[in-house]
Amino acid sequence: MKRKIVKIHEEKCNGCGLCVNACHEGALELVDGKAVLLSDVYCDGLGDCLPKCPMDAIEIIERNAEEFDKELVIKRMHDRIQQQEPLPCGCPSHAAKEIKINTAANTASEEKVELTSQLRQWPVQIKLVSPNAPYFDGAHILVAADCTAYAYANIHQDFMKGKITLIGCPKLDSVDYSEKLTEILKNNDVKSITVLRMEVPCCTGIVNAVKTALLNSGKMIPWNYHVVSSEGKLLNK
Repeated sequence: MKRKIVKIHEEKCNGCGLCVNACHEGALELVDGKAVLLSDVYCDGLGDCLPKCPMDAIEIIERNAEEFDKELVIKRMHDRIQQQEPLPCGCPSHAAKEIKINTAANTASEEKVELTSQLRQWPVQIKLVSPNAPYFDGAHILVAADCTAYAYANIHQDFMKGKITLIGCPKLDSVDYSEKLTEILKNNDVKSITVLRMEVPCCTGIVNAVKTALLNSGKMIPWNYHVVSSEGKLLNK
């Protein structure tokens, strides 16, 4: 059948991997330092990977291709999660370091700026929220690691605005977040999920919990994730 599908221009690709992370169906992977489309059946042709490519190496074309297979995508994503290695311990989360602040930038203006909180509900801890809370229906959800609120200065405007915010720490909380998140997705018409995590390896747990919840709910909901460095910078935008 003739349909829209991703085309990667290998000569332009620099192997950054941003498109791989942006593809919700797992259709792309890095092979020998270049992004490749693994199979036509994994690509829905919607182009979520396009905005993430800094080299303009991806486009959506129309050609004869196998039909997109949602069931195969769900099975593939489930298999990938099952194969993931356990979260590393004794990792950089424990490494002490001092962060240098640009004090000149902070004192450039003496005028006090009043900021408005963008928090739209309470409670915010994943463990405490009710899956049947009315604010989840029709919501765009932010699932954030605890430390991101302290590391990323503009989290309210850049990430929390217009979203229902859920927070947790996969390293310190002895619970499986995916179970509560699955209930939320099954019981509500959630529009999208944004995940905000720290760069430390342990924080992959919060991303994996969202992936597992999406698989278990059986819903193909748009989602993406962003990584914050311990210095408070966004590592992928």
